[in-house]
Amino acid sequence: MAEAASLYPTLDKRPIANTICLFDVDGTLTPARRSVSPDILALLSALRHRVAIGFVGGSDLIKQQEQLGTASIPVTSLFDFCFAENGLTAYRMGQPLASHSFISWIGEEKYQRLAKFILHYIADLEIPVKRGTFIEFRNGMINVSPIGRNASVEERNEYEKFDKEHGIRTKFVQKLKDEFSDLGLTYSIGGQISFDVFPKGWDKTYCLQHIEADAKLPDGVKYSTIHFFGDKTYQGGNDYEIYEDPRTVGHSVANPDETVKELKKLFGL
Repeated sequence: MAEAASLYPTLDKRPIANTICLFDVDGTLTPARRSVSPDILALLSALRHRVAIGFVGGSDLIKQQEQLGTASIPVTSLFDFCFAENGLTAYRMGQPLASHSFISWIGEEKYQRLAKFILHYIADLEIPVKRGTFIEFRNGMINVSPIGRNASVEERNEYEKFDKEHGIRTKFVQKLKDEFSDLGLTYSIGGQISFDVFPKGWDKTYCLQHIEADAKLPDGVKYSTIHFFGDKTYQGGNDYEIYEDPRTVGHSVANPDETVKELKKLFGL
């Protein structure tokens, strides 16, 4: 996967034409917030010789670089399309595409009203552990974590079990829906410890506009088959909308090993 992008066929010359595979990151290509394995990278490299590939995740590009890239290899060179923050930050063949901002959309006054409510709610939560960074401000969204994103891997694993038993994030999201029904926001639970908050329509289907626009570029491709692989494909999960979208062929997986099996079955890798 460290090969230069120039060693792959150009997008319009991939052997399986007009086809792209898009991948969620956490739970699909990597364990939650962990690094990708060499075996997955090798498989993606083989796949890239046949079809276009891309990732679409809720995290910012820095986190996706930590998980999918290396100190010497930028993640934008490992995929044809890179969609950070659901595609609000996007790259095609290593070059940036147009981006949008959550704060410019919502405005400072409404954002502060939302942030104050979230922090008060978390302060009153009775959960076993609280750490730090309860709201992470991103370009296209905010990420809210009742335990805090500074939690260790072990603390994240324990919180995930607690959350599944007590529905902390589900109840939190419902409270925000009730309190801020006027703001036009979407709430999407993903990963182990957090959920994303963003404008309606800015879920992972947002990245599909970039895929559709590719046909208009001089060297672009009209993608007629868009495979999507994700683990949070249930209603309320952050892969649900793109998984169910009629423009995609959805593949629900439980972990990276299942992603490997599905790719080998589909493409004979």
